[in-house]
Amino acid sequence: MSTSGITEPIDLMDPDLLHDPFHGYARIREEAPVARAVFPGKVDPVLLVTRYDDVKTVLSDQRFVNNPANVPGGDVANVREQLIKMRGIPPEYAKYVLESILDVDGADHIRLRRLVSRAFTARRVLELRPRVEQITDALLDELPGKAGPDGAVDLIEDFAYPLPIAVICELVGIPEEDRPAWRDWGRSLVSLSPNAMNEPLVGMVGSIEDLIVRRRAEPTDDLLSGLIRVHDEDGDRLSDQELITMVLTLVLAGHETTAHLIGNGTAALLTHPDQLERLRAEPGLMPSAVHELMRWCGPVQGTRFRYAAEDVELGGVKIARGQPVMAILVGANYDPRRFADPDRFDITRESEGHRETHVGFGSGLHYCLGAALARQEGEVAFAGLLRRYPRFALACDPGELQRHYLPGSWRLAGLPIRLHG
Repeated sequence: MSTSGITEPIDLMDPDLLHDPFHGYARIREEAPVARAVFPGKVDPVLLVTRYDDVKTVLSDQRFVNNPANVPGGDVANVREQLIKMRGIPPEYAKYVLESILDVDGADHIRLRRLVSRAFTARRVLELRPRVEQITDALLDELPGKAGPDGAVDLIEDFAYPLPIAVICELVGIPEEDRPAWRDWGRSLVSLSPNAMNEPLVGMVGSIEDLIVRRRAEPTDDLLSGLIRVHDEDGDRLSDQELITMVLTLVLAGHETTAHLIGNGTAALLTHPDQLERLRAEPGLMPSAVHELMRWCGPVQGTRFRYAAEDVELGGVKIARGQPVMAILVGANYDPRRFADPDRFDITRESEGHRETHVGFGSGLHYCLGAALARQEGEVAFAGLLRRYPRFALACDPGELQRHYLPGSWRLAGLPIRLHG
């Protein structure tokens, strides 16, 4: 493989890149269509694809697969497995994060997706909206009581996280008394420290196993009860491991990214008062605003690895069979080849009813299963905040906001606000 403009591998843990991925990946995108990148430790190098059309190809073209075992004719290393081993996760728990619906291809992916897709259809999501609004209103009612001595509340801790975890747990069937533990487990998983994932994984898997026993004895109308029924009636359609993995994946994916869409989006609106005032004046722009927030400050900036199932040419660069590729969504979403003036935050950029152009939710067969639900939660959360606390404001200088710096992710550690400006 040959590229131009970049001679050294990109360090994915480079502090400058982690602190400003928008400009960092923009530079990479303009200097080379494909760039070699490395993680610290004993992990194979990966290729970064950052241009919009190339990212769409990697995410949508069947010549790229999620499971390296599906690359014909050779033993291809699993980069995620290497990273998981580095973090000290034992094999009996690693399987729950390495073999999910996000990691399989073809017939297996279609089989698993069909088992849960009915819960995330546009009609089902629309039916959930009153309940999402009810949860939102209750959380907003409680915010004044969360204020510290300085009068500020942490919107991440007290609103952005509790909303989506309540919604996805109700949908899946996680009891209310178990949800604080899931919130803590999800928080612990973002640590990059060795062995930091072990305790939360053990806790989550054990919780799901216990809940399966309870739901089998007393089924309800939640998604878990439906999955148990499928498993018990036809184990070929859903194995024991797949059942646990599906619940784990849905709950984690269903709250972590939405929480940070709400956090990032609120910070973006508060630091762009012209856009915030426009949204106040024209609430009908909310769906368009959420799309723009997913493009401009989406929480997921890089995808899981794909592997070339055959030699593929992208941007004039040959990607050899078996090579791992990471699609950089932030590079694509800021690509001037696709978006005019991409650095500008404009809530009218993508009006309601138009085809989604950003790739914040991915693309192709692995397009985010919960995208409609995440958009709805974002719309309800922002609308609720503007309605209930119309003059809320940041309680610190924007430059003082703290973030968790993780490769491929953009998330605030906290968001202090004052509810009445």
